[in-house]
Amino acid sequence: MPLSFHQNAMPAALAAMAANEQGKFWQYHDKLFANQQKLSRDDFIKHAKDLNLDVAQFTKSMDDAKFKTQIQADIAEAGKLGVTGTPAFFVNGHFLNGAQPFPAFAKMINAELQKAGKPIPAAAQNPT
Repeated sequence: MPLSFHQNAMPAALAAMAANEQGKFWQYHDKLFANQQKLSRDDFIKHAKDLNLDVAQFTKSMDDAKFKTQIQADIAEAGKLGVTGTPAFFVNGHFLNGAQPFPAFAKMINAELQKAGKPIPAAAQNPT
């Protein structure tokens, strides 16, 4: 979810989607986060080269409007669900906003497991 106040967020999202088309979304994601000060178009292409992507295809895909349309649809859907920033999580339809510690997730997941009549893993029974 590229945030509107971050000028490089949409271009980075488009680049990540272009990498995804070649099966390297998570590797590209990691490159972006490891190099947060390097978010120019030239940097995006360098990251693609570093990951041995087909750079011509990557560049064409990065510029393709279909990814911008898809990302904008995702942003619109997030807005309908009440998401205004990142990180944001849903556990069986229950919204958990922002960075949360393990116990917050465990509480929500344990409640859902209990509703489903499933056992709660020992490590999550008394989260601290």
